[in-house]
Amino acid sequence: MQRRTRWFTAGALAIAGALALTACGSGFSGNSSGGSTSNGLTKSSKPLTVLIGSSGDAETKAVDSAVADWSSSSGTKATVTVASNLAQQLSQGFSSGKPADVFYLSTDQLAGFASNGSLLAYGDKLANKSDFYPSLVQSFTYNGKFYCAPKDFSTLGLIINTDMWKAAGLTDADIPTTWAQLETVAKKLTTPKHVGLAIGGEYARIGAFMTQAGGNLMNATSTKATADTPENVAGLTEVKKLLNAGTLKYAKDVGAGWGGEAFGKGLAAMTIEGNWITGAMSTDFPSVKYQIAELPAGPAGKGTLQFTNCWGIAADSPNQTAALKLVEKLTSASDQLAFSKAFGPMPSIKSAAAEWKTANPMLVPFLNGADYAKGVPTAKGSADVVTDFNSKLESLATSDPKTILAAEQTNLEALVK
Repeated sequence: MQRRTRWFTAGALAIAGALALTACGSGFSGNSSGGSTSNGLTKSSKPLTVLIGSSGDAETKAVDSAVADWSSSSGTKATVTVASNLAQQLSQGFSSGKPADVFYLSTDQLAGFASNGSLLAYGDKLANKSDFYPSLVQSFTYNGKFYCAPKDFSTLGLIINTDMWKAAGLTDADIPTTWAQLETVAKKLTTPKHVGLAIGGEYARIGAFMTQAGGNLMNATSTKATADTPENVAGLTEVKKLLNAGTLKYAKDVGAGWGGEAFGKGLAAMTIEGNWITGAMSTDFPSVKYQIAELPAGPAGKGTLQFTNCWGIAADSPNQTAALKLVEKLTSASDQLAFSKAFGPMPSIKSAAAEWKTANPMLVPFLNGADYAKGVPTAKGSADVVTDFNSKLESLATSDPKTILAAEQTNLEALVK
């Protein structure tokens, strides 16, 4: 897992959404060639194929090793393939009736692939179903069915340059826990050389302020548009206030591609990013000293966004029984903790939390966010709406938050009629 700086941007996910709409699946009975078990899952002697989108060698090796271990102990052959374009290759596999058995699946792809029968809704069959964080389960629930096991997740936190913090005369007692305190420290940290806070000018960062005010673009089940609420207006108004004060700038406006780059280059004293930033800091900016805090609370309390993927299983898989067993192993505490050590994600199960916190004390604020994080919209077509929202947020400093949100309310309502 790496930076995820392009979450819900115009190009990649608009294409992914279109591909999702063109894919097709034939359901449980298609291509089973081995019959079904008593619980309705197909079973055969065929090997499993696993398709992933990898952040790099560390992730690829970790998944390869975990799958190889399961294959050795289970006696079922399994191979891992790294996709060059995961959304496209998933769509092609579904369309041909020969999809990978197990694969990475993002929240924005769920509705499209689930609605056309490409996915096996196996969540309720998981032996470890109750161990997953409820908010993650909700992210992969479509039409009341829990489709797939969350493989890991991330939340947003406040990243602070400790040298700049001390230079401004701030101490740990000044770490902001409210919007008012954030405004104060952002002002103190802003100098002619760097801004107090720099973030990506997109919903995937600004949306955290909306959740802190008690809102979000859609309800928890992504069945109702909730964009034009007073809570969301309050969230965008707070961001606009910081922008107009000059203590918050978008990363692109300080010459950076994302918040982590602005922070690492010393162009900002603080940023709002997910736990993937740690990899970038150690690789690209190893000399920068920093600490991580939970995001400040808004009028409704603490709030952050969560980002996650799941292990999808194809409806056309001839060996769903083995695929389910593999997923249970890949989402076990031992495997998830090994993945975390190898490439950084947070485990999606509660039973791994204590050990993960002990091993990653600096990152605990990110996992604490799991208790109050809200998921991003998963309704079919929502990726395109968020892309439009992002384009409007670029001019938030000079725009009316209520007008922006009213337009997105109309767009989202069209998806759920």
